Formats: sequence, structure tokens, C-alpha cells
Amino acid sequence: MRVDKWISVIATFAVFILICGYGGVKYPNFASTLVLGNLLTDNAFVIIAGVGMTLVILTGGIDLSVGSMIALVGVLTATLITKYHWNPLYAMAFALVLSSAFGALMGYLIDAFDLQPFIVTLSGMFFLRGLAFVLSLQSVPISTPLVDDIASFAIPLPGRGWLTSSAIIMLAVLVLGIVIAHFTRFGNNVYAIGGDRTSAELLGVPIRKTLVGVYAFSGFTSGMAGVVYTLYTSSGYPLAALGVELDVIASVVIGGTLLTGGVGFVIGTLFGGLIQGVIQTLITFDGSLNSWWTKIVIGFLLFIFIVLQRILTSSFGRASPSPA
Repeated sequence: MRVDKWISVIATFAVFILICGYGGVKYPNFASTLVLGNLLTDNAFVIIAGVGMTLVILTGGIDLSVGSMIALVGVLTATLITKYHWNPLYAMAFALVLSSAFGALMGYLIDAFDLQPFIVTLSGMFFLRGLAFVLSLQSVPISTPLVDDIASFAIPLPGRGWLTSSAIIMLAVLVLGIVIAHFTRFGNNVYAIGGDRTSAELLGVPIRKTLVGVYAFSGFTSGMAGVVYTLYTSSGYPLAALGVELDVIASVVIGGTLLTGGVGFVIGTLFGGLIQGVIQTLITFDGSLNSWWTKIVIGFLLFIFIVLQRILTSSFGRASPSPA
């Protein structure tokens, strides 16, 4: 096991503990299951999309379409439920199939035509956002008993906290991502491509199949994030999740995944997303700071982690593609 591969994740966890410790000392009400439950709920859609983004970045790619996919899935789901009277579960399933298929298409185009992931997914970002506006220019509210029941479902935690349906879905997707990335042959192929694509080809790794699968999974997680966001807001809105793709990428990078690919862990993305949520919560508790300070602090942390990654790759050399 390469120790250097764990350093970024350990650093992320340490930062998370330090920030939470600071909040617990300064604000007595901060260290509670109520705050924990709210953190998991409020950041669920970012972390869910981050799980798929982690695999994409592990291959050395990027997916800029996730925010637009969240918006489109929300508007599509809301439109199918309210205008066409679909069963909410069928509408959500249909949206997830489409999001996965679109992700697979981007993965195919990237490999088949040797295109830059940045360009392909940027095109996808504009296409999906435009399609969301074609479906509706306004917010589409959802008010059905089934959606209300799913959105309001929660498991009580010790104290005053609750584990909501959004948080439960997020944790389930996180476990799925961990299993796929770290305990399957597909996951090994992902690391191999990110570590050294030429060597992976010589070793017989199915490059196209793997990339199509990775972007399909990113599409699926983005679609699931859209479903969770829809449940969270009880509506679909074409301007929803504007710029969220940057928050998702920040979560992955702060979580210790190298932008160059081949090194990182899905669990790190959880803490990367929660760090952003904790910072926002601390600013809210303070009450005297503008909410834009969240972006300033996250930008600073992102810069620090990128520098840390650069130092690690320079000190230890290029890490092997194995996830362990």
C-alpha cells in the first residue's frame, strides 16, 4: 500500500475535524446531531454528484455537465409528474435512465473521436441547460402525496437530529461508489487509465468500455442528485444548481483526488463536500459575515490542496494506478 496515496485524504479528514472542533468550541449548539443531520441533507446533492465526478477525475477527465443535468432532471421529473400525471417513481426512473444514457454518450464521444473531456462536457452543459429551459421557463412545483412522503421521511438520531431521505440516498450512493471504485475490476481499470493510459492499453484494459461506464455512472449520479434536489425543493427549476459543477469538482479535489487522475478515494469526496457545508454553517452561526465568505474560504482551501497534491506528486513520484 502506497502511504503517499492516503496523505491527501488524511489531510482532508484532519481539516474537517479541525473545522468541526472550532465550531464546537465557539458555538455550543454546533456539536449536535441536529447540525449533523442538516449538513448531510443540505449537501447531499453535491456529494452524490461528487461520487460520480470522483471516478471521472480518477481517469484524468472532467465532467462539467453535472449542474445542468441536476436542473434538467428536476424540470423533467416535475413536468412528467404535474403535466403528464406520471407516477413519481416512474418519472424519476425515466430521468435516471436518460441521464445515464447521456453520460454514456459523452464517454463514447470522448474516446471514439479522441476529444477533450472538457470540451465535450462543456457542450453537454450548455445543451442540458438549454433543454431544461425548453421544458419550462418557470419553476415547476410538485405537490403529490408520494413525493411529499418521500421528502418528509426521516430516521431520528440521538438528540434532536434527523437522517432525512436525501441523506439516506446520499449515503447509499456513496457506498455504491466505494464498492465500484475500490472493490471491482471496473474500478481497477479506472485507476489504471488515470495512472497511465498507454500502459493500461498494453495491459488489455478496455479503455472505451471503461470510459463509457465512468461517464454513464457520472450521468447516473448527477441524475440522482437532480432527484434529491427536486425532493429537497419540491420543484423543478431550469436555473437550479447553476455553478454547482464547480462545487462538485471542489469537493472531489479537496477530498484528495488528483486532477491528473489515478490517485484518490471516494470517501474523501464525502469529507470534501462536508467541509464546504461546515464552512457555510459556521458563517451562518456567526451572523456577521456575508455568505460569499464561503466561496473565499473554499477557494483558499482548494488552492492549498492543489499545492499539496503538487508537492506530493513531486516528492513521491507518480503513484501506481492501483486503488490500494
